[in-house]
Amino acid sequence: MAVPHPTAENVAVVTGASSGIGTALAEDLAARGYNLIIVARRVEVLEGIATRLHDKYGVTVEVRGIDLADREQRKPLADELSSKNVAILCLNAGIATFGPLERLDPDYERFIVDLNAVSVHDLALAALPGMVERGGGGILMTGSAAGNMPIPNNATYAATKAFVNSFSESLRGEVKSRGIHVTLLAPGPVRLDAPEPEDASLVDRVVPDFLWIDTKYTARLSIDGLFRNKMRVVPGVLSKAMSAAGQYSPRGVMAPIVGSIYKKLGGE
Repeated sequence: MAVPHPTAENVAVVTGASSGIGTALAEDLAARGYNLIIVARRVEVLEGIATRLHDKYGVTVEVRGIDLADREQRKPLADELSSKNVAILCLNAGIATFGPLERLDPDYERFIVDLNAVSVHDLALAALPGMVERGGGGILMTGSAAGNMPIPNNATYAATKAFVNSFSESLRGEVKSRGIHVTLLAPGPVRLDAPEPEDASLVDRVVPDFLWIDTKYTARLSIDGLFRNKMRVVPGVLSKAMSAAGQYSPRGVMAPIVGSIYKKLGGE
């Protein structure tokens, strides 16, 4: 059956939908006719996105204002996904920190692990049995090119994305004969528009403009890849270079090189 087409009975779910790739994924799916459940912490932002997508595409967009790093808040959503007809599940929520681990806030680093890795695992486990029972579905996981190699000064993020990268491709091997598509999105830096110089973050200033990739392009490429059942979608020059380096370069050589770049992102 593969990825079901949109119907009045099924939905597409997007986490981390309040900005960036998540917003672009929600719009791409709405343009294809899917009713949506969009998830993030910022309810007001989600409600604005929901209104815009409904008005523009005529789809139903439900908002779930949830901190996915919080197990208690996450459980009702997992219960809902286990009972709904989820055609497509986009597990996109994630966040990063930069700098030496011993200087970072331990509670926030644990928050990142819960958000980037544990919530992905929980929500996939919730939606998967229904997809198997129906004989079709699509799961898109946003990993990262950063999950392909050790990255000093980005240790927690790189480790959580390594989990997502491996989890996605491992799960794909289990369910590809069951009519379910699982695709990994492994992007580099993404943004919709270049910021004004006075608004540029440290990341914006360190990463050259030509290495950034557009969120709308990334979303379209990802959903197209999911429908074609691609194992991995790697948009952009930097993400392709990092993927190749992670696969073919000695880790002992690459780690200090990449780590020195990420050290700058930590403000040092």
